[in-house]
Amino acid sequence: MTTAPQVVFNLLWFAHPFLQTAVAVAMFRRKAYKNFPIFFTYILSQILIFAVTFSAYGNYVWFFYLYWIGEAVSVFLGFKVIHEVFLDVFRPFHTLRDLGTVLFKWAGLVMLLVAIVVAFSSPSSSPLQSPMTQAILTTERCVRVIQCGLVLFLLVFSRYLGISWRQPSFGIALGFGSFASVELAVVALGSGSHISSAAAHLVNMVAFNCAISIWVVYFLLKSPAREQTATLLQSQRWEQSLSDIQHPVTGDSLIPLFEGMVDRALSRTPGNISRRVDLPKEPARSSFSSSFGVDPPSGPSRFPKI
Repeated sequence: MTTAPQVVFNLLWFAHPFLQTAVAVAMFRRKAYKNFPIFFTYILSQILIFAVTFSAYGNYVWFFYLYWIGEAVSVFLGFKVIHEVFLDVFRPFHTLRDLGTVLFKWAGLVMLLVAIVVAFSSPSSSPLQSPMTQAILTTERCVRVIQCGLVLFLLVFSRYLGISWRQPSFGIALGFGSFASVELAVVALGSGSHISSAAAHLVNMVAFNCAISIWVVYFLLKSPAREQTATLLQSQRWEQSLSDIQHPVTGDSLIPLFEGMVDRALSRTPGNISRRVDLPKEPARSSFSSSFGVDPPSGPSRFPKI
């Protein structure tokens, strides 16, 4: 006999593909899949994972392995979505974007190493504590922490980057961040035996449905253009400072620098007067030249004295 919590759990679980389909349709109609192809792939993969795991719901072994494979795919794509949102936020700042890409690669490598160490250092008395599941759980929690950090970053630095809370990149981060914060809180409460396993699953289901609903609303709304305010000058200074660090000015290039400064200063003078070089004045013609129309000979005179 199916209990009431199980019925509620199934309804919340079945709501996932319907809400995700709404997100995919809204992205397709707004052509947002061109700007966020990885997030669009993540939404489609979630629908496919639901179809595969639901078909194996009666077989415990198949369901177990398909579920954890789906979790691994979701964690990998979720991390890539964070990178995609980061690139969209720093789209006008190429140097900062390149620095963020390098940092994300290092973060992914560190998470992989931590997951491997935790997986092989933990006991495996049950299938849920196998190295594979422990590695996936560790990586998933690391990604959740990064998702929470991304939301906090956008809340603090959005006005410096010209990002509005109505833009899709902010909505994607808000959906992931809200679900990640709830899941991490549930994990903390579950580790202290303050919440049961059934209640934890229900809370996570509700939080994930809320996150998908946030994405539906954001992709149905028309996103405004990026703000061009005076606060962006500080971000541009960060961009220029980082670019100067990567490409320092050498001593040989000081002369062209000063020449450019002089040219700019001369170009701003009234009437745009160009530089002129004063030539020596032509000497006055003598009386001899004015009388005979020729210049006097140079050197000793060839005419006899009278």
